[in-house]
Amino acid sequence: MRERELTPTMPVRAASPPWSSVLTGSQRDAALSVAREVTGRITDGRRVAEALGKAGRQTRFPEVMRWLPYSVAEGDAGIAVLCSYLDQWRPGLGWDSVGHDFLAAGVRAAERIRPRNAGLYSGLSGLAFAAISLSRDGTRYQRLLDVLDAELAPHILTAAETLRGTRLGVPVESFDLVSGASGMAARLLVRDQHSLLPELLEALVRLALPVGAEPGWGTPPELLHESQRQAYPTGNMNCGLAHGVPGLLAVLSLALRAGLEEPGQADAVRAVADWLVEHRSDDAWGVNWPCAVPLPDPRGALPRGWPLPARSAWCYGSPGVARALWLAGETLDDDGLRDLAVEAVAAVMRRPLDARSINSPTFCHGVAGLLQVVLRFAHDTRLPFLTGAAKQLVSQLLAAYDPDRPVGFASLEPGDNPVDRVGLLDGAAGVALVLLAAGTDAEPTWDRLFLLS
Repeated sequence: MRERELTPTMPVRAASPPWSSVLTGSQRDAALSVAREVTGRITDGRRVAEALGKAGRQTRFPEVMRWLPYSVAEGDAGIAVLCSYLDQWRPGLGWDSVGHDFLAAGVRAAERIRPRNAGLYSGLSGLAFAAISLSRDGTRYQRLLDVLDAELAPHILTAAETLRGTRLGVPVESFDLVSGASGMAARLLVRDQHSLLPELLEALVRLALPVGAEPGWGTPPELLHESQRQAYPTGNMNCGLAHGVPGLLAVLSLALRAGLEEPGQADAVRAVADWLVEHRSDDAWGVNWPCAVPLPDPRGALPRGWPLPARSAWCYGSPGVARALWLAGETLDDDGLRDLAVEAVAAVMRRPLDARSINSPTFCHGVAGLLQVVLRFAHDTRLPFLTGAAKQLVSQLLAAYDPDRPVGFASLEPGDNPVDRVGLLDGAAGVALVLLAAGTDAEPTWDRLFLLS
């Protein structure tokens, strides 16, 4: 690792106004009541065991239906994050102790399995994020965090070196939020004891700056998963916040806003933002983006049937892209990017519910994720129509609550198949977190996990 420090060349922006609930009266009471009930179930071992057992029988995708205790996306570490937010909102009620038990379960599993995965969602970066969240501003878990930092360091350096050695063609998991360098960088923005963030930022900047006709972060067909290879036989450039270049844009922008800059970083933010603006794919309701842009074939032609429609979700579609562009607009002080981002969210809310294609109440590709994006925009802009949009989405979530299910909410798989999932990314825990963010005055700093702040 090279001995150097980040250069704070851009001014750190003034603090945002305090977070405040968008809800009032009976709707706020209902949202908090449901969130409390769901949280009580999620932290009840008997209820969780019941839900996990049912989910294994209900799902049509058993190969991905597994509970990893050290995973922040689908494991005990994610429940620890939920507990940390409750402790932040209502300290003194014992949620720190409840969260400690879930964090300890995640740590024990990591010690037993020894995962080599440094990713944010299913790896040790996420477990570290959970520990940081519960640490009460760094006053707790120092020994654990030191151990995790030391364990992660070589994996992060390898990830950065791999990206630096790559030009023209990468698998998304090498740089994305969920598994790759963007997610690792998002965690390091919170705590970076070994000064590893410069390594990742430099690698991401090199990847983001264009080389030749196409961006270097495109994925050729041989590096795509089989299902995507059929849809994109020439390869593609991924436009999802979870798996594509918006995540890279968001983390580079957040680092700049924190006053942390590598050479070329502002140019990289501009280049990626301009690419996303250029590759809009509007629909009847307004601004939109596809899931991915196909790489042209050797003759420069694009496949038939493009663009493929995207759902209006956090993971893929205009909500996630809009948030990344907003962060870039804040960083570059670009009203055009900010206005486009707000208009994209407005277009989402103009779409009929069936056109949004997010029937599930959950975070990743459901209503909760869209709601958290809208909450962030409502807080940043103070626009009344966004407050109204948030209230509509809260009503949609409350209507999906089913007290007869083990944890109150079911994740809907394709074909609207209900599955009793528990976790943060695709289960009831993520719904509870967002309802709390809508109904309380506690800053939802946990959404750094989703690159929304």
